[in-house]
Amino acid sequence: MKFLQQPKKLFLAALLLVICCYSSNLYAQAYYNVIKYGAKNDSSKIATLAIKRAIIAASRAGGGTVYFPAGKYLTGPIHLKSNITILIDAGAELHFSDNFDNYLPMVQSRYEGVDVTSFSPLFYAYKAENITITGRGLINGHGKKWWDFVEGYKQDQARSKWQYEFDKVNKDIILPDDPKQMKRGFLRPPFIQPMFCKNVLIEGITIINSPFWTINPEFCENVKVHAVTINNPHSPNTDGINPESCKNVHISDCHISVGDDCITIKSGKDEPGRRMAAPAENYTITNCTMLSGHGGVVIGSEMSGDVRKITISNCVFDGTDRGIRIKTARGRGGVVEEIRVSNIIMKNIREQAIVLDMQYAKTFLEPVSERTPRFRNIHFSNITGQVNQAGYLNGLEEMPIENISFNDINLDAKTGFNLQNTNKVEFHNVQVNTEIGPSLTASLVENMTINGFKSYTPHNNVPVIELKNVKNLFLYNAFPVKGTTTYLKLSGAGTENIAIGNNNFKNVKYAIEKTKDVFERIDVISGDKGQ
Repeated sequence: MKFLQQPKKLFLAALLLVICCYSSNLYAQAYYNVIKYGAKNDSSKIATLAIKRAIIAASRAGGGTVYFPAGKYLTGPIHLKSNITILIDAGAELHFSDNFDNYLPMVQSRYEGVDVTSFSPLFYAYKAENITITGRGLINGHGKKWWDFVEGYKQDQARSKWQYEFDKVNKDIILPDDPKQMKRGFLRPPFIQPMFCKNVLIEGITIINSPFWTINPEFCENVKVHAVTINNPHSPNTDGINPESCKNVHISDCHISVGDDCITIKSGKDEPGRRMAAPAENYTITNCTMLSGHGGVVIGSEMSGDVRKITISNCVFDGTDRGIRIKTARGRGGVVEEIRVSNIIMKNIREQAIVLDMQYAKTFLEPVSERTPRFRNIHFSNITGQVNQAGYLNGLEEMPIENISFNDINLDAKTGFNLQNTNKVEFHNVQVNTEIGPSLTASLVENMTINGFKSYTPHNNVPVIELKNVKNLFLYNAFPVKGTTTYLKLSGAGTENIAIGNNNFKNVKYAIEKTKDVFERIDVISGDKGQ
């Protein structure tokens, strides 16, 4: 019996060996080392063609990993195909050429929300699936030459060959309301721009010196950016992560310090964006740190295709100009809605903690139309910080910001919240300790709820809350601290339907002050104590 079992065991062992060898061979074949395709890892030779050959070989095999071992590689643009992983190993550095000719021929792209044909992005993919850029290595965009060309360009100087080429391939583009950049004809390429792609993963890498926006997926679905470090300080328009008109985006555990906004959500600009009608939706941004930058997380101003269903949580902003900024202007059209921001720490914010500005550019009143943008259903909670201004909400006369709430906010600020042209706004358990001025100022606001609003730094002869031309206010659960001169000041002939209740005003000299132009009486609900 044992004699009969022995050949069977030998056969199984041999079969297992064959399977292991076959699997090992498949695994080995799945890696395409760029050095074997002619790349030099001492940057002595530009590796663009060698990398292209490796990608083509992997693609012909159905996909695989294009591998960069340790060393320095000089390259032009890298175009990915479906089922390709770019693996930049620890110790590997990709240095992108600053020779503009290397980024020709021009390809279909998008620049600040306008669809154009322009310089190839440094990493580019078009209508590809299952693409990845990963590793512990470094990619360097060497953007200074690009920045200098744009910064030093004068309108009356002779046009370059690149600008003539741009003009030739963009005769029929749809222009935004302000076409200045397009007419200039020299548009710097984004660093990483997949377009119309599905299942995009970018993780682990460190990126520096981007010529323009750094990670800029366009019209993509299922995008994940994880554990990426981006460092582009003191450089123009080098936003960190700008997913535009994408669906199902997850950004997590990233560290960003840049020359413009750290993370920005966009969906096209003016008529070009409205015509594409591709919203940015279903985004999650979490566990990120942002240092230098105009804004921590920004929505707009290019949001003409709509932005909706966005969550931002568990982030630290330290040294950005603003924390959360949502911006637009007349002419954009589009809707920003269903936004949730929670568990945010802000430190050394040079301007506002929170901005909702519908007059980002100077415009003039016009009838409501498809050109009229909208902000609505936006909610903030559990935010602490030290900032210059607590918040700025600036709606349009013809389209107020609508349905906004602030819950469990604690800010030390030079100045407080300033609201105008807003409807359905609520403050619950909000503390704003200002250096000067009221903690909350509002004008031309309807349907306002203020619950448990407080300041521990009241100023002599300055109200904690100052409201002008506010309709339908309910204020309750106030308990001002000792030293408060006035808690609530009301002014404006448009102020009406004011109700207050369940407040403790025993520490206040004047609980409510009205100017002579306030004609409506104030309804005091039972439960108020003090004056």
